[in-house]
Amino acid sequence: MTRTRQVTGETDIAWMRIALQLARRGVGLTRPNPPVGAVVVRHGRIVGQGWHRLAGGPHAEIAALRQAGQRARGATLYVTLEPCCTHGRTPPCTESIIGAGLGRVVFAARDPNPRHRGRGIRQLRSAGILVSSGVCRAEAAEIIRPFARHITIRHPLVTLKLAVTLDGRIADAAGRARWLSGPSARAMVQTLRRSADAIMVGSGTVRTDDPSLIPRPAHGRMPYRVVVDASGAIPSRARVVSDDFRKQTIVATTRRCPVSRMAMWRNAGVRVMVLPAKRGQVDLKALLRELGRLGLMHVLCEGGGILAGQLVKESLVDQLYWVSVPMLLGDKGVPAIGGAAWPLPAAPQFEFQHIQRYGKDRVMRLTPSAKKG
Repeated sequence: MTRTRQVTGETDIAWMRIALQLARRGVGLTRPNPPVGAVVVRHGRIVGQGWHRLAGGPHAEIAALRQAGQRARGATLYVTLEPCCTHGRTPPCTESIIGAGLGRVVFAARDPNPRHRGRGIRQLRSAGILVSSGVCRAEAAEIIRPFARHITIRHPLVTLKLAVTLDGRIADAAGRARWLSGPSARAMVQTLRRSADAIMVGSGTVRTDDPSLIPRPAHGRMPYRVVVDASGAIPSRARVVSDDFRKQTIVATTRRCPVSRMAMWRNAGVRVMVLPAKRGQVDLKALLRELGRLGLMHVLCEGGGILAGQLVKESLVDQLYWVSVPMLLGDKGVPAIGGAAWPLPAAPQFEFQHIQRYGKDRVMRLTPSAKKG
């Protein structure tokens, strides 16, 4: 017999927030799966908890149920995403939930996959389990936002991060950019890197700064490093193609790149993607399609200005982290958005989502405004 949904109260919210904390531990580790957290509660205390640690490993619900053991019978499971109901690398979680004898399941966000959405709920209710949904939905949806983008359109979510002076410059006239932002803002950027599946930069950034693009500390994360280089301009000794992590590097190029340069990269263990050109540059939509095929859900672009301008012009930016630095460099500095110009009526517009102070800097998180008409 199907049991009806119970009204959610403050207690449900409190337990779900613990599950959300667990889910955040898996951010940046689970591609192409979503980060999920779960807790099993019986008689007002947690008897099992877990989170999805990596693709192919136990899902959060399974980890929590294993820890709970027999104490799961008649208990309540709080999970941040609708339990899966299909076979993949692992069996469906709904089977284990039903087999454990749980009395109630509370989840936050529905499965964004249209082929699976709602099926898990129906299976659980058909087994006589009371199901409540939507508890802390917004927080859970934010955690799985990259997964939702990937599962629906097979493209990764794109975050653009720029450290910018008050007059809109990302480097001085000589191209020097270290360090515009202060240590607190740079620590925030490391957190962003740990949330991403790939860190993307243009060849100019590699030539000027020779960045490693590895999160510090990594905490087990190892995102890909994507260098957009249409003509093979990055130096052979650049860290991204010569260090110990070069097998995590992808060079996105075009047929303008010398075959010998591509062979050198490949021999070093670097993955080379030869993509169509668009106005002399790498076709970024084609690049994102290929990254999506690799299972990458979230790409963090850290510049430079030309690549940032391409992404904005093609409406490929899903969220923008604008690190405002209280400094002036003048009109000879490198512009944050290069190679682009819009008449005022057609200028891209963004909406503020959050503003926070990091030491001397201000970090603004923005999303593109919805297009009118």
